[in-house]
Amino acid sequence: MRKLRNDELERLAVTDFKKAKKLPVIIVLDNIRSLNNIGSVFRTADAFLVEKIYLCGITATPPHKDIRKTALGATESVVWEYAESTVELITKLKAEGKIIGSIEQTEGSKMLNNFNPESNSTYVLVFGNEVKGVQQDVVNRSDITIEIPQFGTKHSLNISVSVGLVIWDFWSKMNK
Repeated sequence: MRKLRNDELERLAVTDFKKAKKLPVIIVLDNIRSLNNIGSVFRTADAFLVEKIYLCGITATPPHKDIRKTALGATESVVWEYAESTVELITKLKAEGKIIGSIEQTEGSKMLNNFNPESNSTYVLVFGNEVKGVQQDVVNRSDITIEIPQFGTKHSLNISVSVGLVIWDFWSKMNK
């Protein structure tokens, strides 16, 4: 078995990516500290044609060498915007009719594997700080909370891993 070369993968050019039909998902990064995590989220968003990324609070923005190192050019393809307040942003997006989902462990959270997104809806998925998670004020304003099932001793996953799992799950369910 031979590994494929990059030129054999038939990936979209940036201009084609921008025109392509997007997954109706917006990622919100709520006070993410790690520049490498931010870059990884951009790569995942590119891989699954995510509509947009919002970088909120202390979350750094491109251009930055440490974001670029893990994004590998995805900051050029994925639409992004900075918003100072996550609460104000999700309040605005909710008023536009988007479904706000915090990826968090809460009372009454829906397990990711049991959650089925509505086909004609746009989801705003909020991923929280590496230590504190999604702000409680944001959780309070969310329509749903989605939890990634975990069975070991740790309480959480790295944010870039969480984004990868959740976005893949949404992609696979919304593109049946």
